[in-house]
Amino acid sequence: MTDAEYSPVATDSPTKLSVEEIVKMSHTARKWEVFPGRNKFCCDGRIMMARQAGIFYFTCILIIGTCLLFFIFDCRYFVETYPSFGFVVPLAAGLLFIFVLSTLFRTSFSDPGVIPRSTPDEAADLERQIEVPSSCQPNYRPPPRVREVIIKGQMVKLKFCYTCKIFRPPRASHCSVCDNCVERFDHHCPWVGNCVGKRNYRYFYLFIMSLSVLCLFIFAVVVTHLVLRTQQTGQFLIALRDSPVSIVEALICFFSIWSLIGLGGYHTYLTATGQSTNEDIKGSFSSKRAQDNFNPFSQGSCIGNCCEIICGPEYPSLLDRRGFVVPDETPVQMSQPSDMYHNQSPKERNAVNVRHESYGSTVDSHAQVAAVKFSHEQPQKNYSNQNDYVVPPSALSSENPMPNNRLPPIRGHEGTSAPAGIREQLPGEDKASGLYSNSDGTITHVEAMKDVGPGDV
Repeated sequence: MTDAEYSPVATDSPTKLSVEEIVKMSHTARKWEVFPGRNKFCCDGRIMMARQAGIFYFTCILIIGTCLLFFIFDCRYFVETYPSFGFVVPLAAGLLFIFVLSTLFRTSFSDPGVIPRSTPDEAADLERQIEVPSSCQPNYRPPPRVREVIIKGQMVKLKFCYTCKIFRPPRASHCSVCDNCVERFDHHCPWVGNCVGKRNYRYFYLFIMSLSVLCLFIFAVVVTHLVLRTQQTGQFLIALRDSPVSIVEALICFFSIWSLIGLGGYHTYLTATGQSTNEDIKGSFSSKRAQDNFNPFSQGSCIGNCCEIICGPEYPSLLDRRGFVVPDETPVQMSQPSDMYHNQSPKERNAVNVRHESYGSTVDSHAQVAAVKFSHEQPQKNYSNQNDYVVPPSALSSENPMPNNRLPPIRGHEGTSAPAGIREQLPGEDKASGLYSNSDGTITHVEAMKDVGPGDV
């Protein structure tokens, strides 16, 4: 008797956690601990941001450091020199500073609108709906999976995400840095260490606008400080010697203002037109694609679009980050998201290695034909490296069977004689699938593939 174990074709299909791991963690682990995206969490899942957050820390140091120097040197000068109204300078700067940090942290530490990945059952159902027979052929690359919906008379395409196994809603896109699909995806901003999407775009816009005002305010106060000191001392160099840090603050703010004003102006345009950065770059609603093309998500006026972004309701998060892990709700995930397929050779992408561990499949049964491990009661012939061969799935598919003159002998029937290159069909054998039905009802699978010559059959 032969025991066969099957494994799916190695494609970009993500794997999932084993049942044993889920059972062990079901009473203690929370969902943020097994989150499949490339994010990191703090405070028991309350804070969510990208793993690559080095530039975000640099942003915090730059803002906090510049403001501290401003409070220590420039604000103290105005308070000591003009006690009647000098307190207004640190008061206004302090309010702006608090507002900038609050909007920055809200943008960086919140869920930008991540769409949960499908569960294994949902992914399997979607795969069955969009499965095409030609996907079993070697070197086959499936066409883009797209669905179309009509919104305000405008056709909008819903693209299928191969990583999350979902049809993305309108305006959503997959972030390659965080490896998540995000609602109303704008862009991934390394300066804030997070994606900018539906749930945090408002705070991102307020952050860049308030930071622009803060830079202008500090720059104006520092220049005024240097001018007043120059008038008191009579020489500009003496004023710099008395307050050398002021020139550093002025240079930082001067070079930051230009980029901040440009960025703020661009996002003001996007907000007024009801677009995102991703849509504007791709020209999703540009009239160049079609004369009757328009933005179905616009409110019809600049004021309406601005009110929707700044004053609209706050959308709830779709992620239950602090909930406990439930086996039935475990999303499809990969051990290394989005990297497994690209790190494989073309031969590995379209073939099955017998050493590949079996996992829950989301592919139809006609694409799951691949022999993996075999055991037999009778002493068998020693095949060299029989656990290392790679079987092309097209050779095992019933739609593209292997020619008869390339079929190796079946275990237990090595002595069968036949003319060179031709083997007589045995009782119970299905030549198309390479399976042999024994008299006791068990099935023996063809174990290996090699060129068959005279004397081999």
